Amino acid sequence: MKKLLVTGSSGLIGSEVCTHFAKLGWEIHGVDNNQRAVFFGESGDTRWNQGRLEKTIENFHHHEVDIRDRQAVLDLIPSVKPDAIVHTAAQPSHDRAAAIPFDDFDTNAVGTFNLLESLRRYSTDVPFVHLSTNKVYGDAPNRIKMDELETRYDYADPEFKHGIPETFTIDQSKHSLFGSSKVAADVSVQEYGRYFDMPTCVLRGGCLTGPSHSGVELHGFLSYLVKCNLEGREYTIFGYKGKQVRDNIHSYDVARFIEEFIKAPRVAEVYNLGGGKNNTCSILEAFEIIAEISGKPMKYKYDDQNRSGDHICYYSDLRKMKTHYPNWDITKSLKQTFQEIHDAWVERNTKVAV
Repeated sequence: MKKLLVTGSSGLIGSEVCTHFAKLGWEIHGVDNNQRAVFFGESGDTRWNQGRLEKTIENFHHHEVDIRDRQAVLDLIPSVKPDAIVHTAAQPSHDRAAAIPFDDFDTNAVGTFNLLESLRRYSTDVPFVHLSTNKVYGDAPNRIKMDELETRYDYADPEFKHGIPETFTIDQSKHSLFGSSKVAADVSVQEYGRYFDMPTCVLRGGCLTGPSHSGVELHGFLSYLVKCNLEGREYTIFGYKGKQVRDNIHSYDVARFIEEFIKAPRVAEVYNLGGGKNNTCSILEAFEIIAEISGKPMKYKYDDQNRSGDHICYYSDLRKMKTHYPNWDITKSLKQTFQEIHDAWVERNTKVAV
């Protein structure tokens, strides 16, 4: 039986990957120390997801390891002897990083480096998939000429009609401290691939979402927005008139792409992983979608100050992914993704109430 090591296994993408590969017959080794609760407080706690995995996956093994602990990571990989590694553990918040810069860098950059070096010492043949972020491009996408429409912004430059390609610059732009720590990790994953000829892959995620997301204000756009709607909370729009656009990809489609890469790995590849243009929405448009599903109007307020380094409009050009892996495509529509997040939230809170 093949073994998969997943860091951040109790998070959105990590748990989806665990479930997906378990169904394919893999033995799953999850690495998670619930650091999200430290970063975001009780609302970010993911122990419930860990418990779900332990109950639903027969061959699931939990490892309470902090990826910042170099010796623990150096010991972990040779003891597990994985056939593939999916690295999703991170400090994921664009905004939170400035308040906890050492924790952010040590988790995102140093933690990734610890894993890469531990893997290199064990084997240079094991595929390593890293969940990076579109924040590695900083605010450079904001320099693209845009049209302001009634409910959203969109690219006016025909060069970007399909979205942002992997060749887009990451230099000379404001990234946030989170973006810079993820750049360090991103480039390290590429370099271990090129320098040591290792099958590594960087996935520069847009808005990765789904029903297992413990969304909070500082991270988890759609999940938090749905939560606010259902609880009757006031949502804060930060700048750009609420017309800022993101492409949203369901965690299931992320796991499916990771499966395709591990089946036919490449060396030091980079992919922009998002929902693409068809799965885009602005904040204003997201309000309309969830209100239609829940029957509840969205409560919100507007803060004219946009988040530092935030994208006005961002969606991924998926053509490289589809060319390299033609068996992969988006299967979950934007509306379906909203519906699943809504239904999962209702189900979890109904159980809590009982």
